[in-house]
Amino acid sequence: MRAVVLEGVGGPEQLVVRDVPEPEASDGAAIVDVRAAGVNFADVLIRLGRYPQMPELPAILGSEIAGELDGNRVMGFVRSEGGGYAERVVVDTRWLLPLPTNASFAEGAAFPMAFLTSWIPLTELVRIAFGARVLITAAAGAVGTAAVQIVRALNGNPIAAVGSVEKLELPRSLGAVEAVTYDALSEVEPVDAVFDLVGGDVFASALALLKPMGTAIAVGYAGGLWQDVSPTWLVGRNIGVHGFYLGRLIGRNPDLVGRAAQDVLRLWEGGAVRPIVGAEFPLEAAGGAHQLIEERQSTGKVVLIP
Repeated sequence: MRAVVLEGVGGPEQLVVRDVPEPEASDGAAIVDVRAAGVNFADVLIRLGRYPQMPELPAILGSEIAGELDGNRVMGFVRSEGGGYAERVVVDTRWLLPLPTNASFAEGAAFPMAFLTSWIPLTELVRIAFGARVLITAAAGAVGTAAVQIVRALNGNPIAAVGSVEKLELPRSLGAVEAVTYDALSEVEPVDAVFDLVGGDVFASALALLKPMGTAIAVGYAGGLWQDVSPTWLVGRNIGVHGFYLGRLIGRNPDLVGRAAQDVLRLWEGGAVRPIVGAEFPLEAAGGAHQLIEERQSTGKVVLIP
């Protein structure tokens, strides 16, 4: 079986296609023939040696896939240690979902992580009232494009923030009522909620835009770790900050995640949202897929096709 193996920490050249042993499924698991595998920023951080929970190397990365199981089209999360960048992978059957009839495998691989990372905090940690202004950073990326659509589906008004002028049009096309680059954040009118995937200085700037009783959700740190936020400052401004990490939530509250997966799947099946695939690469070009994400050139989801 062919798979992309991360040989060690370093540049994209550390991702090498190798022949590896066939996977073996234990009780409660199944072997899925992979037709597409999602590439996440977390995978890039692992390759760079900067992920908080580093796997033992060499390793096969990839936490979400779409493929075929016993003639059925499925999508979902793979086992906790990864393995999706391959022709076949072991998947816990609890985390498999049916792939909608008209969806491509690439769209299926773009769905689980992005939409659960958006749906759960935007429905469990904040209340999106009708017309609420929600600022979404990295709004042209996989999770950001999901968040824009979900806020619209919840009858809110998504405000998109992106890293370059070239990325403004994508969130607008998905329903963002405003779209700005990060250097223009100070021009945005106050918002009811912030959904932040960037961290660093962008998160600090976004916090300053919150209305009283507003809430910020810290999800990612593509632009650097978050600055410490003093409770004194939060109390004085009557705002709140939540953190969200899907990987740990899956282990600690699988029932909540399972219900959320069914809820957001129904949204997709009903046509209210759709995964955005920005680029597809063969396994042999996994390094190029990583490089595209690392250099902040990607939009939507980057997917590997075995």
